[in-house]
Amino acid sequence: MSDSSASRCLALVFPWLAVDRLRLTRPHLFAGRAAAPVACVEGKGAAQQLSAIDAAAARLGLTVGATLVEALRLAPDLETFPADPHADMDWLDRLAEEASRYGDALAMPPDAVVVVIRGADERALLAEVEARLARRGIAARVALGDTPAIACALARHAGAPAPDETRAVRRLPVAALGLEAETAAALTAAGLRTIGEVMARPARELAAHFGAEVITALHALDAPARPCMRRAVSSLDRRFDAPLAGAAVAAALAALADEAAAMLAARGQGGRRWQAWLFRSDGPVRRLHAESEAARDVASVARRLAEQVGTGGAGIEPGYDLVRLEVTLADRLDAALLRLDGGDAGAPVPPARRKARGGGRLVDGQAELLLLPAAAPVGAIAESDARPIHLFDPPQRIEGVLDSPEGAPLRFRWRRRVHDVARAAGPERIAGEWWRHDAAGLRDYYRIEDRRGRRLWIFHAADEGARAWYVHGVFA
Repeated sequence: MSDSSASRCLALVFPWLAVDRLRLTRPHLFAGRAAAPVACVEGKGAAQQLSAIDAAAARLGLTVGATLVEALRLAPDLETFPADPHADMDWLDRLAEEASRYGDALAMPPDAVVVVIRGADERALLAEVEARLARRGIAARVALGDTPAIACALARHAGAPAPDETRAVRRLPVAALGLEAETAAALTAAGLRTIGEVMARPARELAAHFGAEVITALHALDAPARPCMRRAVSSLDRRFDAPLAGAAVAAALAALADEAAAMLAARGQGGRRWQAWLFRSDGPVRRLHAESEAARDVASVARRLAEQVGTGGAGIEPGYDLVRLEVTLADRLDAALLRLDGGDAGAPVPPARRKARGGGRLVDGQAELLLLPAAAPVGAIAESDARPIHLFDPPQRIEGVLDSPEGAPLRFRWRRRVHDVARAAGPERIAGEWWRHDAAGLRDYYRIEDRRGRRLWIFHAADEGARAWYVHGVFA
């Protein structure tokens, strides 16, 4: 067993991938004939060839590449279906997604998935993977190796037991290198039947007689796993002995969101894009997404994820035994503050010091006038609630405003995108410094959240007309 501190590669090779896909996704095709050998064919007329077979066909001596005429001679009851390589690749991608419960997973066409694992009990992991796939009726050959190529070679061509991985690889047939059939046949004809015998020959001699692909295949045995394209700023998992349903999944996501936010806050960051992975115990994976502006308000992230889960029972189906929450994009939380009427206010002022002496508030539903006293710190707008983490300088005009009787707009267009307002709070009336001749006029501010979860600070400039609305800032 490998050192648990090092990464290892788990290879899952699916020898009957195409037929297993058909059996699982279109079971009605096999009604009443489950025991018959099955093959997928490509080509037309007499040129039709087998592109994939199942275990029953293999036991009868059928091989991929054989003509359909020859196959029917060996197996008259052979069931055939048109080959669909695109569907096969989609299925392989799906299997890779399901295997990502164990680590970073990558589909390796035409028939393998490689998972990079760290710190796992390898014996227990192999047993779990094999049992999970067997329960679903998916045939797979499973092996571990130090590199993807080694793991795949050991899975495809399991040989006699060896004292270590290096010797096990050397004992494998040359076919385990994944060479073209003609090249592998040429090596065998030259007396080079195992990988060890090929390795013993000088590279220049091999390239001259059999081509550069042999050297490339040998080098691939030492090539480490490539970094997974999916990169997360933060990733947290929760595993459950008893599979969860809707409300329990939402609660697990909320707990993970709080934990992830605390970890990011310790680094001075807040999550912008969040992705949840819900792994069913029987294989399928569901993904949920939520976006926010440097989310200090973790409750809103959890709420949007819960809305997708559907805690009322009509949403997500039961059966999830692993919940993962990732932050895929984060940003700094200490965005600079700006003056109300433009200009840099310098470094952010700690929240405890940003309270001005004349804080505005709502009294019996009426907006109370708020003035900025001369003693207030530069750019520190007196506030009755949290202020945005970023202010635009100057404020950005919004268009296409659909007015609401309550004051805040129902819909508006900003940055060429339509925003439907889901929630709004306000107004909060703010005036510029009256002692300055260029001070901003009266403004009624609202905190709004659109249906995509973006939280903005907008205002109506009354002295500019009924439709003079602006976005002044964004909230966490």
